[in-house]
Amino acid sequence: MIEDSKTASTEAARLKASLPEGTTNRSALPAEGTGTLPHFVSTEPFDLRSVEKLTPEQEKIYFASQLTLMWWKFRQHRVAVWSGVFLLILYSSIFISEFLSPWNYQTRHSQHIYVPPQGIHLFHEGEFIGPFVYDLKRKLNLETMTREYTADETKPLKLSFFCSGDEYNWFGLIPADNHLVCAPKGAPFYLLGTDRLGRDLLSRILQGARISLTIGLIGITVSFLLGIVIGGAAGYYGSWVDMIVQRVIEVLQSIPTIPLWLTLSAIMPASWSPILIYFGITIILGLLDWTGLARAVRSKLLSLREEDYVLAAQLIGAKAPRIIGRHLVPGFMSHLIASATITIPTMILGETALSFLGLGLREPITSWGVLLNEAQSINVVAVFPWLMLPVVPVIFVIIAFNFLGDGLRDAADPYK
Repeated sequence: MIEDSKTASTEAARLKASLPEGTTNRSALPAEGTGTLPHFVSTEPFDLRSVEKLTPEQEKIYFASQLTLMWWKFRQHRVAVWSGVFLLILYSSIFISEFLSPWNYQTRHSQHIYVPPQGIHLFHEGEFIGPFVYDLKRKLNLETMTREYTADETKPLKLSFFCSGDEYNWFGLIPADNHLVCAPKGAPFYLLGTDRLGRDLLSRILQGARISLTIGLIGITVSFLLGIVIGGAAGYYGSWVDMIVQRVIEVLQSIPTIPLWLTLSAIMPASWSPILIYFGITIILGLLDWTGLARAVRSKLLSLREEDYVLAAQLIGAKAPRIIGRHLVPGFMSHLIASATITIPTMILGETALSFLGLGLREPITSWGVLLNEAQSINVVAVFPWLMLPVVPVIFVIIAFNFLGDGLRDAADPYK
């Protein structure tokens, strides 16, 4: 025992003498003869470059921020990047829907009912004259009792860009008449055809995007607030709070979705204005979609609340809302991102389904679901198939959100 003590004391003295001045806390060293080896703590700031020779590529990675690493990881998912660009363009277009539309979406052309989609041409009789469409000839088919339209190839109608055309109110507030592309006054110009009232389908699809796309963003805000708050409280506190929340979720999830939508939609008075119905549908979708997220948040918090950093936050006096919002929720951000990119398309489909059934948004407000309401009859679709075109942007938006969610979920955890 005496020999061990002498050996340790000698080793401590040797280490103390070998340390350079100013790089360690020498006063913290134990006195000689204590029989314990010291633990040295450097007071100098740690510099990775002085310990290891880094290449420029390694240094770029080692000293990058969390957001930079996430962006690098997301950029590797090419499909997700292009999906994000597509959605960004689509959401940006809702601010200038009236300008992009060739016509006011409520303008009726009684002489051009159920016109099929027209094509844009560049050459007429072998001569380049720029973008144009042909005039239309109309005749009545007495067998099918429908109007038939054919292109009058003797009358090319040249298109103009950044022109004055149909008058409209931008966002219902500012009167204007500027359009991206116009046909000569009184000329037919329907790239995606017209409906039963002679309204341009392309203009109505562009205007409907404003409602169908924003209803998902507002609805997910309501859904996430309820899901994170209620599910977070159930997972963090447990006990009777968790029991009550779980029973409420089980009751809501046991009710069939479609009948519940129909019931809540029927509650809204028919005298409400279109804007009130819009917000009513949005709140309904948000109130019904929080249960799945709340259960996911609860299960994550039940495991994360036992971590040491949660105990440390409690010991220094942090309140429950701060612990949940500042420490626990960021721990499963990748799951929240994936849930968001799934929930938004679900709400878009929910609004489309309700409006398609005639229980959601109604005229004069327009959305992709309202447009599809005219394609309920298979007989109408068989004769006028272009009325199904509003389903195309719905499909592309759903697919884009799914691809974007895959990329964001992987990027939210760049260390995997």
